[in-house]
Amino acid sequence: MLKRFWNGLERTRNRFWEHLRTLLGKPGRLTDADIEDLEEVLIGADFGVGLTFRLIEQIRSVEKAGSGGDWMAAARSVVLEELGPKPQMPTMQATPTVVFLVGVNGAGKTTTAAKLAWRYKNEGKAVLLAACDTFRAGAIEQLRVWRERLGISMVEGAYRADPASVLFEAIAKAREERSDMLIVDTAGRLHTKRNLMAELEKMVRVAGRAVPGAPHHTWLVLDANTGGNAIQQARQFHQSLGLTGLIVTKMDGTSKGGALVSIQKELGLPVLWIGLGEAFEDLEAFDPQQFAEALFPTMEKESVRDAAVD
Repeated sequence: MLKRFWNGLERTRNRFWEHLRTLLGKPGRLTDADIEDLEEVLIGADFGVGLTFRLIEQIRSVEKAGSGGDWMAAARSVVLEELGPKPQMPTMQATPTVVFLVGVNGAGKTTTAAKLAWRYKNEGKAVLLAACDTFRAGAIEQLRVWRERLGISMVEGAYRADPASVLFEAIAKAREERSDMLIVDTAGRLHTKRNLMAELEKMVRVAGRAVPGAPHHTWLVLDANTGGNAIQQARQFHQSLGLTGLIVTKMDGTSKGGALVSIQKELGLPVLWIGLGEAFEDLEAFDPQQFAEALFPTMEKESVRDAAVD
């Protein structure tokens, strides 16, 4: 698992490891100039101003003490403190348990729906997919391909059909088939478009009337490349829908992995899953310890320097 996090966060690490490689190889303590350079690199990797300030403050404290303390370990401890404990994995709350995937266009909701279906099917659960993105050209076809590969049921409507109607049909089918989980792929929408957000709110009402307490989980899918700008997206979705968790996709292709820490801290919502690739198994349950370890590894300086070169 650690290797997957390590490989997945390669671009984020490389953003500042050219500097870390130099700093780790220097004899003696870091100079003020060294720390200022590191501060710029952390900001560039989208750790955010607040988190970067805490990291730099902790690193300065360790270096000032001059007791041979490990500033990498100090940075890792700050990241872990910001992230908090490992989040509890979502539980099945009803039959079916209804999960909404929401977010802006291009965040990776459809692929994430398929990855979640694969994971839950492998856990022995009966999963039904609801293709409620009836607006994006090819969205239904894309989910249909995933459904065929997975060998599971799916409910779909016509192009431009009312997504709430598709959802209602999907809930009826989930009950008929006694599905454990209904995963709802919704259309991407800008968080600033009030009419589109109202459509999602309508779907929430339809789900709640059909299954008490539904949707039981509403997860915002965020593209890691959005970086710190994702915070405003998440605020608006949370205000309208009452989010219960976050999924951060495309972590393997971003240099902005530090934003994940700021997003979780700012919103008070747990990051439940992160996407580290295109395959079904590349959706990992988020582990703060392994995330921090992949960013600021527990290694001897020489080993870290060699890894950065490789």
